[in-house]
Amino acid sequence: MFRELVDAAADAAFEGWDFGVLDGRYTQGAPSWDYREVVGQPLRSAASLLDLCTGGGEFLSSLAPLPPVTAATEAYPPNVAVARRRLGPLGVRVADVSAGPGRLPFDDGAFDLVLSRHGAYVPAEVRRVLAPGRLFVTQQVGGRDLAELNAALGAPPHTYRTWDLDTAARELEQAGFAVADRREELAGGVLHDIGAVVLLLRLTPWQIPDFDPTSYETRLRALHERLATGETLRVHSHRFLLTARPR
Repeated sequence: MFRELVDAAADAAFEGWDFGVLDGRYTQGAPSWDYREVVGQPLRSAASLLDLCTGGGEFLSSLAPLPPVTAATEAYPPNVAVARRRLGPLGVRVADVSAGPGRLPFDDGAFDLVLSRHGAYVPAEVRRVLAPGRLFVTQQVGGRDLAELNAALGAPPHTYRTWDLDTAARELEQAGFAVADRREELAGGVLHDIGAVVLLLRLTPWQIPDFDPTSYETRLRALHERLATGETLRVHSHRFLLTARPR
């Protein structure tokens, strides 16, 4: 059973950030706030929107109807084409920023609302492309995310394990933002089988950057033996939320 589960997970096809392949196998912890609700009110009054690190455009497309001027960026090359295919019919321009962090390909003050859901951003660039007094909303994955999974597989902790609410808020303030809302939580979740573990690590390659089923087989087998008895692997999703306006 171990080999069948691992091989099926290693070969499973998906595109973008499609966590639907884990339905029923990974119960993901969710914070007490609803990011969709947080962005909903400012979205209704925005004439222009930028979504940073849009992935395959899954979340952004779900917000339609979108403002008349809407753009997105994506840094992971396989997702750029996926996002353009999904968002193009909605009139959204998707900029390929896979070359790395740097100047965003947009004019100063071009957007009423900038969003970043689980994506990297450069505070100074966000401030530059925001119109005066307008809003930046970000929900981030913190550095303690799924730490129990790394421990179970004997993998190193996150290289970004110090990334948290206080650090992000301080960076925004140093870039000239006034932070209005700040929230942070660890939300419990459950992984049910070893195939779900492998699928999750394929979907989130930054979690264990050197992961592959062969090099981690001994640890995977040991974890499989635990899960096969009906035990589950309990993990925590580390999330924090910030809203901010340029001062």
